[in-house]
Amino acid sequence: MKIAIMGAGAVGSYYGGLLARAGHQVVLVARAAHAEAVRRAGLRLQTTRFDQTLALEASTEPQAVAGADWVLVCVKAGDTETAATAMAPHLREGSLVLSLQNGIDNAERLQALLPRQRVEPVLVYAAVELASPGHVQHHGRGELVIGASSDSETIATIFEGAGVPLQVLPDIRAALWSKLVVNCAYNALSAISRLPYGRMIQGPGIEATMREAVAECLAVARAEGVELPADSWERVRALADAMPTQQSSTAQDLARGRRSEIDQLNGHVVRRGEALGVPTPVNRALHALVRLLEDPPPAL
Repeated sequence: MKIAIMGAGAVGSYYGGLLARAGHQVVLVARAAHAEAVRRAGLRLQTTRFDQTLALEASTEPQAVAGADWVLVCVKAGDTETAATAMAPHLREGSLVLSLQNGIDNAERLQALLPRQRVEPVLVYAAVELASPGHVQHHGRGELVIGASSDSETIATIFEGAGVPLQVLPDIRAALWSKLVVNCAYNALSAISRLPYGRMIQGPGIEATMREAVAECLAVARAEGVELPADSWERVRALADAMPTQQSSTAQDLARGRRSEIDQLNGHVVRRGEALGVPTPVNRALHALVRLLEDPPPAL
């Protein structure tokens, strides 16, 4: 099967590498430095189980998705429409597009621009980084979650054949919101403090701030008709103990001078709260502070 990875950074290259290792024809659509490194020397996939260099195609051009049976979309949530528009002329009718992105509504946004394809959201739980161009380093986890659909059995078979654990849920909305809650609790604070989770949460007032951010997210989800588990805060808090050295993707983006996904994380909660009449002052503050770090006002 031909599988294209649109926006192949750490996450896309990790899953693309595993699928290539399982025998699928994989092409990475990536930034120039990463694509060139993969073309020149292959993709080094360094995981907790193996360290292997794989030969696979890589390109910087969206037309590389042409003929793909599957496309894994791994671009930043803010680039969803741009990626869909760039891919649309090259995708074959009926191909499967999987959104491996942070945020709630990426699959809907893709489907609106790709009416001839089938789009499904996929939740990613993996600690991976692009250690250098051409080199993906896996630090832990790696499982995926999808919703039940006509494609879910095939999706599960392909990923599990590549060594990727995958869970199928009857309704993925609650899972999407649960991951958003975790991101809203950790991402902004990790970026602002520039600290890994284990140290960050020990700061004065940080745990209380996280708890308040989570409570706001749960209230907005409830207003959306999504009821999340009663122990949501306990699950969020446990992540700091499970991954004490992890820094958020938002922190990594800011460290590299890139625009983060904060508008699709805390920003999404703020926007939906406004629309539904649910106050979100903590999420609003976290969103505003990260945006200030991204785009500081000019000096006086």
